Amino acid sequence: MIFEGVITTCTPDAEPHVTPMGFRRDGVHIVLRPFVPSATLANLTSHPQAVISLTDDVRVIAGCLTGRREWPLHDADVITGWRIDECLSHLELIVLERIEDAQRPTFRCEIVHETNHRPFAGFNRAQAAVVEAAILVSRLDFIDTAKLEAELTYLHIAVTKTAGKRESTAWHWLLDAISVHPRHTFKVEQLR
Repeated sequence: MIFEGVITTCTPDAEPHVTPMGFRRDGVHIVLRPFVPSATLANLTSHPQAVISLTDDVRVIAGCLTGRREWPLHDADVITGWRIDECLSHLELIVLERIEDAQRPTFRCEIVHETNHRPFAGFNRAQAAVVEAAILVSRLDFIDTAKLEAELTYLHIAVTKTAGKRESTAWHWLLDAISVHPRHTFKVEQLR
């Protein structure tokens, strides 16, 4: 099973790099598989620690994919790193093993600290729709335009019916990114 979170890694200049990323739990370990090339891969290689923030604020996920990476951060408790201020919980990780792969190396990580900050309020369909749309936006360079339009049209139903202000903002950021992408010419206005 793949979970979605926000991973914070440390750049070679000791600055935070915040990005959404899927991860797996493998028993007591966390498995990360960043793409080649990516800042997350480079950061994990030079500084083999990371923090995964679990959040219900989908603006963070959509924001990172649309150039909005400046989110309030808080120092990690045990490792050198940062978590998202407004996260539900966070996991602090140390890389135990790296398994090479030409497209996606695997990092098996130990959870050295885990904290809950506030309770999960429940599922919201608009949040799930924004996460799915964010994944589509992360694939704009190679996804088929007809597939993109069909999936966004379906996801739009959940956003219209169940979104709060945060979800609506995140949805619009993603639509803005699609509207300026050179590969995709369909009009996103009907999805606003």
